[in-house]
Amino acid sequence: MAEVIVTMEVGSDGVAVITISNPPVNALAVPILGGLKEKFAEAMRRDDVKAIVLTGKNGRFSGGFDINVFQKVHKTGDISQLPDVSVALVTNTIEDAKKPIVAAVQGLALGGGLELAMGCHARVAAPRAQLGLPELSLGVMPGFGGTQRLPRLLGLSKAIDMMLTSKPILSEEGEKLGLIDAIVPPQELLKVAKKWALDIAEARKPWARSLHRTDKIGSLSEAREIIKAARQHVKRTFPNLPQHQACLDVIEEGIVHGGYAGVLKEVKEFNELVVSDTSKGLVHIFFAQRAISKVPKVTDVGLKPRSVKKVAVIGGGLMGSGIATALILGNIKVVLKEVNSQYLQKGINTIQANVKGLVARKKLPQAQGEKALSLVNGVLDYSQFKDVDMVIEAVIENIPLKQKIFSEIENICPPHCILATNTSTIDLNLIGEKIKSQDRVIGAHFFSPAHVMPLLEIVRTEKTSAQVILDLMAVGKVIKKAPVVVGNCTGFAVNRTFFPYTQGAHVLLHLGVDLFRIDRLITSFGLPMGPFQLQDLAGYGVAVAVGKEFANAFPDRTFRSPIIDLLIKSGRNGKNNGKGYYLYEKGSKPKPDPQVFQIIEEAKRLVNIMPSGKAINVTDKEIVEMILFPVVNEACRVLEEGVVVRASDLDVASVLGMSFPSYRGGIVFWGDLVGAKHIYASLKKWSEKYSHFYKPSKFLEERANNGVPLSAPLSASSRARL
Repeated sequence: MAEVIVTMEVGSDGVAVITISNPPVNALAVPILGGLKEKFAEAMRRDDVKAIVLTGKNGRFSGGFDINVFQKVHKTGDISQLPDVSVALVTNTIEDAKKPIVAAVQGLALGGGLELAMGCHARVAAPRAQLGLPELSLGVMPGFGGTQRLPRLLGLSKAIDMMLTSKPILSEEGEKLGLIDAIVPPQELLKVAKKWALDIAEARKPWARSLHRTDKIGSLSEAREIIKAARQHVKRTFPNLPQHQACLDVIEEGIVHGGYAGVLKEVKEFNELVVSDTSKGLVHIFFAQRAISKVPKVTDVGLKPRSVKKVAVIGGGLMGSGIATALILGNIKVVLKEVNSQYLQKGINTIQANVKGLVARKKLPQAQGEKALSLVNGVLDYSQFKDVDMVIEAVIENIPLKQKIFSEIENICPPHCILATNTSTIDLNLIGEKIKSQDRVIGAHFFSPAHVMPLLEIVRTEKTSAQVILDLMAVGKVIKKAPVVVGNCTGFAVNRTFFPYTQGAHVLLHLGVDLFRIDRLITSFGLPMGPFQLQDLAGYGVAVAVGKEFANAFPDRTFRSPIIDLLIKSGRNGKNNGKGYYLYEKGSKPKPDPQVFQIIEEAKRLVNIMPSGKAINVTDKEIVEMILFPVVNEACRVLEEGVVVRASDLDVASVLGMSFPSYRGGIVFWGDLVGAKHIYASLKKWSEKYSHFYKPSKFLEERANNGVPLSAPLSASSRARL
């Protein structure tokens, strides 16, 4: 293990070089912060030290504060574990030092790393160093004075933009805007920084304390206008996130009452935000996304992933063309197979449109887009399958067709070739039933649109080899997806967990609750759209097909509603033909269609579950719970059956696959925040009052009765049972 240490070397020129060492990114762990305080104090005491340079080891300044500390605070609720850095170190020790301090920045200076650098009296950087304050993405705000110093060095508008978006800039832009004083080649960085520090000490260069600058803030009225506009933007864009408004409050405090008052308010607000549910959720997801790369008996048995250079995709429809796009953007050659030239051309056109769309939106350089498109080749037979490393079947959800394809590709593809299917619901054992190489069969379940959505659900059967799982995980990373390994069952982890989402909405509809109110409340909760608009978007064919799969697999907890059949009968197919629950016109937002109420009345008459024939009276909070608690309930069954490696994998999958709000920490984490006891009692009450659809699972009942978190590993539950 590399040593976590702060070192100091004093040269014959009288410059002390203080170096942060905590690989890989020189995170500001508590011992590092303690070490910095000690070394600065020593440098101030020593007569042979005229000036100081602060830098980071191995070409990186610092990636910021060690957020493992946040996790400890979240577990204990004890904020005394947070060290006093903002006032004691950055302001009193660095900025108010009697000897000049210059930051020599290379690689990255993010979060607390950039805040340390801004506390120094000058900043010299290597080319293309990343500079940013991403704290809002963790539910907090810059806490080492960044809300005050960044606007003073960079200008108010740009500083606010950087903090609100959590996006870094490069040192070149930083120099243009005044955040960086000079850019020099990496090999000259220390030499120039030392000279700069001596120049300040000997009054050849100005001694600048950034907290006291006001020249880039503009007049008070201008500053207030900029902050007011930012507040309105935040209200629209991040309505459920307290850290954005709090950050603007703190910036404004500093502008009105001075930088030091701003720093003090920043510390107070930071300490409140760090124990908020928002920060708990975002920090949980941050660590959960890192944990998905560890899969027992796959990533810990000494295997190395094999290189996948050429992939065949069978089926050029919406999913197949999206998957092919994702692969070529990852520099992987693709052979796209279709049944006739018309379908093939349509698939190729879609891929081209996907790539050109990314280029047009400046998300991809043109040359890269052209290179990607040169990697795809359309075919009508299997002649080019002889040297592929993987096949991904992406045809319609039809078991005999998929079985036939798998039998054909097993005979044609090389023996190392991975045989993957993009099915979203069908049991993989059925798909691979008729072939010999069942150890090569795996699910590569992408989410639509496949080249945009970040989740790749990797589905393994009991026979899938560890090597094949590892290979597909590596492909996932190459094409910039988050690969989550799950077990094989109807709907796998994500679709299975969320199948009650639409069903719960249908139950409420039949209990007389207004569908547009339901959609509105679910989007207010933080999902991008409500369950009815989502059905419109997916098309009713998908709803019918998937509904049948789940009704067959889980008949005891399926709510059967005639609503989709009635909508289809009345000539509606959602967004596909412009008419569903909503009306869709090009260029305008979906509008509720009042004519749909007649169809709903007919559905309610056929099912007839309203108590005494009257619509139920429910609060907004209850509506959200009646939609989402059944989802948590199904997540409990998924956990109990061991479909996911750990509960946090399901949290990541729910955020990246179903757009569950990340600031709520994922579906299981949110369930734990709400509390198993409340979820269990609510479901039990609704199942007795309205429908057995709400019946709580055994797992949920046990966890609620024994006070064990839903996310606790299975063994904890067994111990509770004993």
